[in-house]
Amino acid sequence: QVQLVESGGGSVQAGGSLRLSCAVSGHTYSTYSVILMGWFRQAPGKEREGVANIYTGVGITYYADSVKGRFTISQDNAKNTLYLQMDSLKPEDTAMYYCAATRKYPPPGNRFDSSQYNYWGQGTQVTVSS
Repeated sequence: QVQLVESGGGSVQAGGSLRLSCAVSGHTYSTYSVILMGWFRQAPGKEREGVANIYTGVGITYYADSVKGRFTISQDNAKNTLYLQMDSLKPEDTAMYYCAATRKYPPPGNRFDSSQYNYWGQGTQVTVSS
């Protein structure tokens, strides 16, 4: 079983930065038992959307167009932690952010499909004011 715990959310003004962390237990990156990890977000009244993901074994990353060039996903294998560095934040980035993981390879076009992920954290709120 994989447990995910997010932290690092908060309130920031537009143009500011935040770094989210996701502590992973029940998995070690060296065994690659988790294939793909990602960050999703959900704003009130909107569907959950994929923001960024990373293949844990090789470190290949993918980003949604809305955050490309502003957000960076990374991992620290020694600490079993996933990160999301968010720069140049905009009010439209306001949402609950979730860490997710899967032990299966989703079809390439489904990396940002939340139904492909088996494990989820409880979420951390990010609020960006104008």
